Amino acid sequence: MPYKIVGISGSPIKEGNTDTFLSTIMDSAEEKGLQTDIVNLSNMTIKNCIHCNFCLSKQKTGNYCSLKDDTQLIYEKLESADIIILASPVYFMRTSGMMATFIDRLRVFIFGNIAGGKLRNKIGISAGVSWLRHGGMETMHLSHICAFITLDMIPATIHSSISPLGASAVSSRHGEGVFEPKIRLGVNEDQAGIKSGEAQLSRALELVELIHK
Repeated sequence: MPYKIVGISGSPIKEGNTDTFLSTIMDSAEEKGLQTDIVNLSNMTIKNCIHCNFCLSKQKTGNYCSLKDDTQLIYEKLESADIIILASPVYFMRTSGMMATFIDRLRVFIFGNIAGGKLRNKIGISAGVSWLRHGGMETMHLSHICAFITLDMIPATIHSSISPLGASAVSSRHGEGVFEPKIRLGVNEDQAGIKSGEAQLSRALELVELIHK
């Protein structure tokens, strides 16, 4: 049975640079024989966690959270995954607000009476797109890696990449921050960034195989 990888895009821009970068990584995953699934948070309704503690004792199958929105569907996708990618544009040196809201809702997998621990030992990849080559990329990755660690997941990191912390691409040519109106998806021109995505994916597969041994 093939391994499954689920990618979550936290960009509010539909089919923008982050969605495109994530799709590139997922295309590589398909070529490697993985089952893929992409979730675009821009298409979903995700409410803010209110720390009501429903998840501590009142979870039931198919209902992990008191809030009624699209999050339960994503929960079930994550449960079935071997590898999870969190992909975001860099906003104020961190992950996007949309992604941060979603990460807060993953509390159900820490304390939940049913779902607690269900993401343990799954492999996490952080992926990001910045305007500048060094414009907040690594602090953005840390937003995701801290989430993986809190969930008892295993972050995929590899030194032979642009950033050891995650797949890293830029949306301006060469990451120089020069606006060129004709270039909408600059990430497609960032070959080094695309290679970093492939490197992180290969590392994640290595870790999955170790786990399954």
